[in-house]
Amino acid sequence: MASTTCGTPGYVAPEVLMQLPYGKECDFWSIGVVTFILLSGTPPFYEEDNFALFEQIKACKYDFDVDTWQNVSAEAKDFVQKILVADPKIRLTCDGMLKHPWMKLDLSQGKKLAGAKTALEKYVSVRKEKSYKNRKNNVEEDHDI
Repeated sequence: MASTTCGTPGYVAPEVLMQLPYGKECDFWSIGVVTFILLSGTPPFYEEDNFALFEQIKACKYDFDVDTWQNVSAEAKDFVQKILVADPKIRLTCDGMLKHPWMKLDLSQGKKLAGAKTALEKYVSVRKEKSYKNRKNNVEEDHDI
């Protein structure tokens, strides 16, 4: 078990934020976050302010926006819901993920997630812009010293 608070803000598990000892279950949480993003093009937890973001994560407050999620299967949503669970003891494990019905579906005839692609492109663009602004501000601050 680890206890150091670390991780990328939007992907960090509740137990890490609550400074509880944690194990590999926090990585399963991150798989849930990535899956959510890939299916919808948006993160499950998003706030400009990290404190507000962390409160949202600890409360496990996310939803399946009707527009973004309308083409996502019930099995895929169930998969995400069983990973993005605040209690790491009941979160799906790797074995549970592999055995989940969504992993067994024949997706060759599945629907295209065009809305997710558009949303993901927008999300990535906004993230890149913020990253550029942060780097630019840090360079300017470095020259002021």
